Amino acid sequence: MDAEKAVAERYQALRDVMDERVTRRWAGAEALALGRGGVTAVARATGLARMTVRAGRDEVSGKRPEGELVRVRRKGAGRPPVEVAQPGLTETLESLVDPVTRGDPESPLRWTCKSTRMLASELEKHGYKVSPQKVGELLKSQGYSLQAISKSLEGESHPDRNAQFEHINAQVQQFQARGQPVVSVDTKKKELVGEFKNGGREWQPAGAPVLSLTHDFPDTAVGKAIPYGVYDIGDNSAWVSVGVDHDTPVFAVNSLGAWWRKMGQERYPEAKELLVTADSGGSNSARSRVWKAELQRLADATGLCISVCHFPPGTSKWNKVEHRLFSHISLNWRGRPLEDYETVVNLIGTTTNTKGLKVKARLDRRRYRTGVSVSPAAMDELHLVRATFHGDWNYILKPRMDK
Repeated sequence: MDAEKAVAERYQALRDVMDERVTRRWAGAEALALGRGGVTAVARATGLARMTVRAGRDEVSGKRPEGELVRVRRKGAGRPPVEVAQPGLTETLESLVDPVTRGDPESPLRWTCKSTRMLASELEKHGYKVSPQKVGELLKSQGYSLQAISKSLEGESHPDRNAQFEHINAQVQQFQARGQPVVSVDTKKKELVGEFKNGGREWQPAGAPVLSLTHDFPDTAVGKAIPYGVYDIGDNSAWVSVGVDHDTPVFAVNSLGAWWRKMGQERYPEAKELLVTADSGGSNSARSRVWKAELQRLADATGLCISVCHFPPGTSKWNKVEHRLFSHISLNWRGRPLEDYETVVNLIGTTTNTKGLKVKARLDRRRYRTGVSVSPAAMDELHLVRATFHGDWNYILKPRMDK
């Protein structure tokens, strides 16, 4: 970029004293001096066409015979720019690109892909003859650029959002200081199991890509995989139960219990408490009675006092399991069809990262009923202690043997 900036400065200093031929040859000499990629760099720095820079380079290097050298045209000669030759072109183009603010809200391009080819075709219907490439140049000159949708609108945030984050952080630090386990839980996106295309790429022999079905129709799937992750924040390890039925609170707590039996109990033999951080929706919803009843069952079975801290609504991406576990699972199985459940479990179980993440996975073939409810009377039987601050988000389920 420094070289381009220097070329641009030299061009601005010389452009007024150079005619067409000198400009072309000067640009060619600059391109030769820059070496590989010089033509593109000079064209970008000066605004000259790549063909002009390339022609100048060929002249300077002697690749172009003397008889083929382009003459110097008289001032004002040449075809006028298309936007000058066709008045109103730029305004019409802008109205098509942004029909809500500059034109007809019923414009057909409001409901179609605004590609340069489509825009050129629509301009032709308005009486303008212009190439797709020129459309792109005009858009750039008007300050437009190709942009993807930016996922930055979070909606209205809860007034106690930051206070809850601070509460969760304080709880995590206190539990870790006491040597008690802290886990982050959530359900990963459900995946169709079968020979379906999976996003991403991986190394394969040239010309021999992994084949997949052309359409992702659910009725051709082996089934669906529902990975529920339990990430141990202090140990950088995780347990993932891969469900095949429904993502219910019972499935969620069974997954948490499996982590304790298979990993947590060995890692924390002296544990008396467990802190669970979770988002506010899904199978571990803050409002779910079944979730709390199942946690009570787990507390009774393990003797652990289970504390739960929910993230405020709309902030699930701050949950550690999302970016410390799920993102690495997605990277590990990118570009591979999830052909069967064995493949899903093996790919999850071999997931790791540069910080030594360890993951264990198991297939859970049990069926989980939906629509299960817990009566108010049953809720009264729980040893549920709500925190002073947002008891709907922060609470403890103690073993009923201590009640």
